[in-house]
Amino acid sequence: MSSDCKSMFLRHGVDVESSVLSQVAYDEQRAVLYVTFREGATYQYLSVPRQAYSELLRAESKGAYFNRHIRNVFPCARDRNAFSAPRTFLG
Repeated sequence: MSSDCKSMFLRHGVDVESSVLSQVAYDEQRAVLYVTFREGATYQYLSVPRQAYSELLRAESKGAYFNRHIRNVFPCARDRNAFSAPRTFLG
């Protein structure tokens, strides 16, 4: 996958089934986890290991995993440049 395609995919994120979270995306080169909450705000969590992202996606309760293993564990900042656009699936 080219870096342009990868960047486009990361900005679109992956929908998750959760009462708290709406979408997540991971920038492997920068180790940044993007989390979009149901109310619409998106935050960047910094220095998140790839393993934590993988475990989040596999967790039975995404919100519980996020609260225990990501929230208040990794530094974060609100992503004011985030946008919700139609998903583009890359094959």
